[in-house]
Amino acid sequence: MDISIYQAFLPHEDPQASIAFYRDTLGFEVRNDVEYGGLHWITVGPADQPGTSIVLHPPAADPGVTEEERRTIAEMMAKGTYGGINLATKDVDRTFEELQSGDVDIVQEPTDQPWGVRDCALRDPAGNLIRIFQVG
Repeated sequence: MDISIYQAFLPHEDPQASIAFYRDTLGFEVRNDVEYGGLHWITVGPADQPGTSIVLHPPAADPGVTEEERRTIAEMMAKGTYGGINLATKDVDRTFEELQSGDVDIVQEPTDQPWGVRDCALRDPAGNLIRIFQVG
């Protein structure tokens, strides 16, 4: 099979804050910003990886989500337990220093994990957990 990762989805609540974080803080390019009915779907990704994107979506836009589920999603987002993604860099310490110089919600400084990776963690404006692994 010839399968690759094309898009991953993360929820967001504030289009301007999300764009500022992913574009200005992480350096991703904004590939698409679609507004429909007051809701925004934003596609971002690394400029040198045009075949891989993150779609930032309104978490309760699906018409099949009940009001109770919407409340649960909002509660989980507020706690930072609803969405997350793992990213990678060649030098996690340098990346962390750059991130730390901005207005970023740091969860964990670079740490050597018992399972053999060095990583750090932060949250985006919607509370999604972003872990950045050192690779290669």
